[in-house]
Amino acid sequence: MYERKLEERIHERINSGKAIVVLGPRQTGKTTLLEKVAAHYGEYLLLDCDDMTVRENLERADTEGLRQIIGKYKTIFVDEAQRVKNIGVALKIIVDKIKGVRLLVSGSSSLELSSDLNEPLTGRKWEYWLLPIGWNEFSEREGFLAARQQLERRLVYGMYPEVLNSPGDERMVLKELANSYLYKDLLSMGSVRKPTLLPKLLKALALQLGGEVSFNELSNLLQVSKDTVSHYVNLLEQAFVIYRMEPFNRSLRVEISTNRKIYFYDNGIRNALIPNYNLLSQRQDVGALWENFLMTERKKFLVHQAKEVNGYFWRTRQQQEVDYVEEREGELFGYEFKWSPQAKIKFSKTFTREYSPKLFGVRSDNFEQFVCELDQAGAWELSAP
Repeated sequence: MYERKLEERIHERINSGKAIVVLGPRQTGKTTLLEKVAAHYGEYLLLDCDDMTVRENLERADTEGLRQIIGKYKTIFVDEAQRVKNIGVALKIIVDKIKGVRLLVSGSSSLELSSDLNEPLTGRKWEYWLLPIGWNEFSEREGFLAARQQLERRLVYGMYPEVLNSPGDERMVLKELANSYLYKDLLSMGSVRKPTLLPKLLKALALQLGGEVSFNELSNLLQVSKDTVSHYVNLLEQAFVIYRMEPFNRSLRVEISTNRKIYFYDNGIRNALIPNYNLLSQRQDVGALWENFLMTERKKFLVHQAKEVNGYFWRTRQQQEVDYVEEREGELFGYEFKWSPQAKIKFSKTFTREYSPKLFGVRSDNFEQFVCELDQAGAWELSAP
């Protein structure tokens, strides 16, 4: 079992009198993590909302009904809470009326759960995301050198727990994840009126990995309206399949301001959608895979450690670009990504002159500093050109 960094943060707040809500993609280990946390405090009550009887009782329960359900238990774990209509009301009653209990809640999608929870649980919850295994979590279990030896496989097969635990069967596991779990929450919603569009859209996004994405171009490619593309991209974001990054633009007229980049939360899922599991030596998209891996590992680190930053990419109409720009505590940091340790890294003089950022080159020989650290300085910081 991989030790999750989020566990310590949950323990710090579990006795605060507020609900602990953990959202994230399916199959990332939310149930395993929260069962482990709950067991730490002794006997606990598991309410599995995939069970129809559990759902029905929670949907109609009032204060007294919830007291009967909870009984003697002091730790309650509500799993797959998005299955229950108006679950936020039931959780609010538990927090407000049934004192002295620890309430843990998991959800596989923020589509419905966040809206159901936000108003009833305002000021009554701590909300976290659990994403696929992070490189720091992977490296701590495997060891630094063993993890490094698997780097290329991780770019191809990704970091889902079941994938990591199934060496030799990665393709079968990823196929199951992509086909059975990726759209499950989306397809259960009435807002998905064209379910056949989802795999087509995802494949188009997978093929544009690392590049700017235009909703107008996707609209023409898929023969649907731009609004439909935008709507489905929003749904896929809320289902933790993809996430977008906006361009950085402050003062230069030549900076782009409309297109965005879209990344996948896992390289393996992206490759399963194409499908392409070739080794890096046989691929034309190594740069895109490396960029997606770095961006997503950075995002996992920031999310799991509750670090607040603003992230962008930078590009001008003359094709000057910076792979990643991070704004943190009033400072700007610029990052360029290269897979080869021998690759030379150069930054746009326009960007450095205008914004005076700290500059870093991220290669396969030093990437741990980017994906596992916040305060970065020292040998890998570059001088401005």
